[in-house]
Amino acid sequence: MHTRKEYSITMKPEIHPENYRLVAFKDMSNDDVFITKSTAESKETIEVDGVTYPVVKLEISRTSHPFYTGKSKLVDTAGRIDKFKNKYAKFKK
Repeated sequence: MHTRKEYSITMKPEIHPENYRLVAFKDMSNDDVFITKSTAESKETIEVDGVTYPVVKLEISRTSHPFYTGKSKLVDTAGRIDKFKNKYAKFKK
């Protein structure tokens, strides 16, 4: 017969961030917003259901990523394809 041992787990002092707070993360490709605790810094805020939160903008999240949605979608938010073509056009023969 096994007996259950009680373990006391203590965290190391002074290494964990103190500034956990609720932060809104906004997916800029589909305007989805989700709120979670985070230490991410932000100078912008957003109002969700009458409450103001710091907001962190994302290019892609679980609601827009093809792996999670099952849809193949090209997101070109900064004209990356055009930048690539212009940069390497000089090598084209």
